[in-house]
Amino acid sequence: MSKSAREIELKLELDPGAHDAMKRVGVIEGFTASKSVTKTLQSIYFDTPDQALRKSKISLRVRKSGRSWIQTAKLGTGVMGGLSSPIESEHQVKGRALDFTVIEDPDVARKLTEIISGGSLQECFETVMKRTTRILTRESDDTEIEIAFDTGNILAGSGSQPLVELELELKSGPSHSIFEAAKALVKDTPFRFSPYSKAERGYRFAEGHQATEPEPFFADPISFSAGSSVELGFRDVLRSCLTQVAENRIAILASDDPEGPHQLRVGLRRLRSAFRLFRPALNPATTLPLDQMARTIAAEAGALRDLDVLIDEIVAPLVDRAPESLSLNSLLNNLNASRGQETRKALVDHLKSAEVNAFLLDIAAYTEGRGWLDPENFDQTGLLAQPIEAFSSEALAKQWKKVIKYGKRLEELSIPERHEMRKAMKKMRYGIEFFGCLYPEDTVKPFLKRMKKLQDIFGYLNDVAMAEQLPQKCKVGGARAMETAQAIGFVIGWHESQCQTKWHHAKDYWEATRSTPKFWT
Repeated sequence: MSKSAREIELKLELDPGAHDAMKRVGVIEGFTASKSVTKTLQSIYFDTPDQALRKSKISLRVRKSGRSWIQTAKLGTGVMGGLSSPIESEHQVKGRALDFTVIEDPDVARKLTEIISGGSLQECFETVMKRTTRILTRESDDTEIEIAFDTGNILAGSGSQPLVELELELKSGPSHSIFEAAKALVKDTPFRFSPYSKAERGYRFAEGHQATEPEPFFADPISFSAGSSVELGFRDVLRSCLTQVAENRIAILASDDPEGPHQLRVGLRRLRSAFRLFRPALNPATTLPLDQMARTIAAEAGALRDLDVLIDEIVAPLVDRAPESLSLNSLLNNLNASRGQETRKALVDHLKSAEVNAFLLDIAAYTEGRGWLDPENFDQTGLLAQPIEAFSSEALAKQWKKVIKYGKRLEELSIPERHEMRKAMKKMRYGIEFFGCLYPEDTVKPFLKRMKKLQDIFGYLNDVAMAEQLPQKCKVGGARAMETAQAIGFVIGWHESQCQTKWHHAKDYWEATRSTPKFWT
């Protein structure tokens, strides 16, 4: 047996409780599925003492299946958005030990020899998995996909770490079919895009990294490669947004940490801002449905986030400031009940749905399958190929004009117009986060610093505007009605007073922001 070819794999990490759900999957909509086959696989991974293979994104293992041993070298093992595309070279060997003489591909053999460079190879860790496989086919486009549901453990030293993963490998057919198959398989079972290959998980576990509970995820800084095109830049931004959205979906399902809904909404807003900033180079027909679903989920996360802010930042801080004759307990109890029983439940129920699973997989397919291409836009090729530096300057200048439109009339803005200016500034800030790596840091930081002060004022004004809706949100009857009404009046009055003071400084902050040199010009 020999093979040396590039694979396309999608890896989805599942909760251990998903085992039964995956076993019950029968008909897979849109595909013909073979009978399932279950085997126990023992895989032993090798590397040099200084992990030369790992550093070169190569995994080297021997795997026992039944009575057979297969040696596999995978070149290019990085995973992005759950997707990997390594070159794989497989050969049968006689036992647990490596045997480079069986490798038929001279490029693979040469690469391994160069990296190992005469050094010794040793066993680093192993995995023991129960793998259930099925083959999916679709005659209409010659699709063939092998699906593998793995449950088992990573073993290193005397320790073990559980792993449950769904892996789809595209054997033939168009790349988008792998995401369509994933949607049909997972349905409403929540998943996480696997951030690591099994090999990398093994290395990390052997180094002492333990699996942790999901927690709120903050987007990592974006860094474009030198000379990146607009298309590659847009792809990198999408990957960042998708990771933030997908990770915080899982964080919300795992805990009540209020930062989870906040970061989910931020990720969705970053995604929608990316669609707008890159709009001139995109196909609007393929972007629209993704943008609409992002807006829907962001509104649900926003409803919970707004309650979190009302409780934790508007009402609770005034408990110690209220007169002794006034209690805020009834108001807080009412808001907390609404947060948990209604708003949070609505968000969680939706995040567990097949619709949200499909949304995440559609973004991944759009990102990795160049879903922005428009066959009717003959100028698109040139737009996508232009340097990201030139495009970013134009995009930031265009967004800044939208901010300026409101800033010129700052003292005259109505409450709705203040809200629109706040949204324009947020999109500007996301754009700076996307493109800031292209400019000297000492020119970006002064502008961001001044704009943030202005954003903080607008953010507080928006929070207080929400507080003014408390009489409609908290309709408490009975003995607590008067106490709640008095508490609401106190909260609104206290923050309105603070607003007057803060708004007094808004013009100064705006002038400081407007006069700061624009680093993109």
